[in-house]
Amino acid sequence: MLIQSRTIGDARVTRVLEYSGPTHLPEYLFPDYDPVQLRAELEANRSWLAPNHWIPAMDRLIITIQLWVIHAGASIVVVDPGVGNHKPRPAARMNMLNTLVLPWLEAAGAPREKVTHVVMTHLHTDHVGWNTMLVDGKWEPTFPNARYLMPKPDFDTFKRDFDAGVPDVQAGSFADSVIPVVEAGLTGFIDLGKEIAGCLQPEPAPGHTPGQVNFRLRSRGEEAIFSGDVMHHPIQVVKPAWNSRFCMAPDEARKSRTTVLTRAADRGALIIPEHFGAPYCGYIRRQGDGFAFEAASW
Repeated sequence: MLIQSRTIGDARVTRVLEYSGPTHLPEYLFPDYDPVQLRAELEANRSWLAPNHWIPAMDRLIITIQLWVIHAGASIVVVDPGVGNHKPRPAARMNMLNTLVLPWLEAAGAPREKVTHVVMTHLHTDHVGWNTMLVDGKWEPTFPNARYLMPKPDFDTFKRDFDAGVPDVQAGSFADSVIPVVEAGLTGFIDLGKEIAGCLQPEPAPGHTPGQVNFRLRSRGEEAIFSGDVMHHPIQVVKPAWNSRFCMAPDEARKSRTTVLTRAADRGALIIPEHFGAPYCGYIRRQGDGFAFEAASW
């Protein structure tokens, strides 16, 4: 399904699919680890990984790009706005997409003019794309009445490269998906001590990027954690030492992953990541000295 909704207390959370599929060889996503060991670990976890997170016959990991929408009181929040349409990207799976994300957002009760906040866990290419849309050859803010909130350490890191003339910072997304909303005066930086939109508490989770954050949603005794790219794939729940190729500070990334897994297990919180396959979110349970993933139901 392209859109699915669930409730966290009084808040409604809706998933909007951009794309999902068996895209990555295990050694591509986890290049620091022996391919034989990788496949042995996947095989040992086949019972819950296949077919929603790993396709053994193809030897490909499933990676999903999805946007999350929160309706809480008068706020309509878009979390991690995907890749975006009509954007030239070096990765074929992201290049010049032409999807129906905007109609699906409207179907989910989030027409672009009514979105109040766009929040980004970090500023990688596949988390900022729908910040902007192409209008008459120009990148304009997709959500004209929203406040766009991003981690300052990420912005400062990529802006420094951008100002230094580094070509195609973050595959070009910094230029076409971040700078235009800054120039439109719609942006702000995430304050870790301040709740966002009356419903989200940011929590630090650096390592994947310098300033990655998670967003904690709590309502009437229920909790969810929008966990960004603390984990790219659910195998990292049982193997939290495994970093993806995209983690900028490996040691910090491992520490943040363990912290988030511990918090989720202790709080009974629903983990809502960006890239997991169906059912796209779930719970972290303790298993011996480590953790296990329990898929959520819709």
